[in-house]
Amino acid sequence: MEAVATENQTLIAQMVRDFGAQYMQPHIMEWDESQEFPREVFRQLGELGLMGVLVPTEYGGAGFGYPEYVTAIVELSRIDGSIGLSMAAHNSLCTGHILQHASEAQKQQYLPRLATGEWLGAWGLTEPNTGSDAGNMRTTATLDGDAYVLNGAKNFITHGKSGDVAVIIARTGEVGDSHGMTAFIVERGTPGFAAGRKENKLGMRASETTELIFTDCRVPLENVIGAVGEGFVQSLKVLDGGRISIAALSLGIAQGALDAAIKYSKERQQFNQPISQFQGIAFKLADMATEIEAARLLTYRAAEMKDAGLNVNRESAMAKLYASEVSVRVANEAVQIFGGYGYTKDYPVEKFYRDAKLCTIGEGTSEIQKLVIARTLLK
Repeated sequence: MEAVATENQTLIAQMVRDFGAQYMQPHIMEWDESQEFPREVFRQLGELGLMGVLVPTEYGGAGFGYPEYVTAIVELSRIDGSIGLSMAAHNSLCTGHILQHASEAQKQQYLPRLATGEWLGAWGLTEPNTGSDAGNMRTTATLDGDAYVLNGAKNFITHGKSGDVAVIIARTGEVGDSHGMTAFIVERGTPGFAAGRKENKLGMRASETTELIFTDCRVPLENVIGAVGEGFVQSLKVLDGGRISIAALSLGIAQGALDAAIKYSKERQQFNQPISQFQGIAFKLADMATEIEAARLLTYRAAEMKDAGLNVNRESAMAKLYASEVSVRVANEAVQIFGGYGYTKDYPVEKFYRDAKLCTIGEGTSEIQKLVIARTLLK
């Protein structure tokens, strides 16, 4: 298990910090208040290799492994969780699905544009009435000659409006059949494919989340990913890696909140001394740092196992469960340390507090993670 950052991780961390200080930090609250999705930032991240961290160099990617990927997400999220979330969704879900399951021709066609940030990716599994219960999805794909015709809707889709290409899971078989769903690549501009309502969210407000609507949308047979009927099985494998990315997102938000709390506790004077000198505050900081370190070890353990090609079903669920809950607790304590100022938008911790909550919900709720873990224990 990793104890010390590698040279690559150290370089990536510093690169992200430098980038964030120049291109992200001055705009964080502006993006949050206006819910602006800063598309140009992701083109710049593409130039740094961060939109194709796991993509091999022959497809235009950075060719790194999961530990480096985790480091990049952590450092982005330490500055702004919205940017970390969008970068993670692009890499793990859309790009990750194509990388893991697509044909060579599909990889050659799509990965170079996704890995460089020229194109932005979306991934559609969740529907209005089927969140964790994906087996009951209602979006259908019906074979019609040389194409499948998609009808239905997806919601809570990251980059649903701005994405250039989406991987969509639709039902090609019976409801509830785990082998009755298929993955499709659908490009923006395809007739019958449109973005719906954009969500007005509590946090992660600069990360775009919208509906996707399909109305007699014809997708050619060559855009089917893998075998017909294997879309759901593919998605479960994609989500194993995605959970590691959400653990990293959680870790970054928690670390950002702790950084802010430590700094403030040293500066804030009460009763003629910094509040960090009071045991009540010092013990909070100690608990926060310890939980973050435990979450870090779980997350990097899962990342290293994923890199080694091992089954990470349980480990990714454990990392995601623990890191996301830690993120919420740490952000809550950071607001408490700031007192009244923590409740205002003049200081960063109220945003960490709002952003953290998504981590316990997205890509499988904490309750679903416990179900996954329990099933592996009781096999």
